[in-house]
Amino acid sequence: MTVVEYQKIGTFLSETENIAKITLNRPEARNAFSPELLNGLMGALDTAEADNEVRAVIITGSGDKAFSAGADLKGVGGMSPEENHAFLKLGQDVFRRIESFPKAVIAAINGYAFGGGVEVALSCDIRIAVEDAKIGTPEVSLGLIPAWGGTQRLGYLIGESKAREMILTGNPVTAKEAEAMGLISKAVPADELESTAAFMATKIADNAPLAVAAAKKCLLASRTLSIEDGNKLELELTANLMDSKDLAEGINAVFSKRKPVFKGE
Repeated sequence: MTVVEYQKIGTFLSETENIAKITLNRPEARNAFSPELLNGLMGALDTAEADNEVRAVIITGSGDKAFSAGADLKGVGGMSPEENHAFLKLGQDVFRRIESFPKAVIAAINGYAFGGGVEVALSCDIRIAVEDAKIGTPEVSLGLIPAWGGTQRLGYLIGESKAREMILTGNPVTAKEAEAMGLISKAVPADELESTAAFMATKIADNAPLAVAAAKKCLLASRTLSIEDGNKLELELTANLMDSKDLAEGINAVFSKRKPVFKGE
């Protein structure tokens, strides 16, 4: 069985299959992260980045129970200290790759998400969850911490106070609570998750790829740059976009009253 499934999909809004759907596929382990699953996810990202037709990515879990239960604790228990360190570092590397990915990445949270399952979602640009999902960072109850970026990303998204509450208590929140605090963008009925994620991905895919990549770079940099340095980065990246064929196409489409066809050039 392939622990990470990769397929290209489209919607009625698109003439091409320009969305990469990546499915975490270890249902027997509640889609828990093993080294094999992390490496498979990295490989799927490589495939999506190399495919010029792919304009957006959706990451979801197999089945209807769990998006991901986090790190595979059975596997961790049998690792040496060196192997555990390598496993932790691999997870950090994969999730940073998602965060800095040049194409938009949407997490379609199809069930409960705990620990690393939350952390992979935090590294995505947008998160959508089913209404009955539970989302939590229970690591401290096991003697661990959210070490795949949870302590770094959660507070940026929902604020320091709520992040401390979630991480230090280990208590999960419902999808509706997560939506209210800004942890996810939308909570939707289970039968609408796939179509909602695909619709949003298609809306992003319709936009200019170079502009999406530049916007993502600026948004990520805003966490560490001063407003002055952030403005400089905006100027630099906008100057590059001004010379792009996509901008000329976007302007021509406006005046021609038609939908633009961007090629990422």
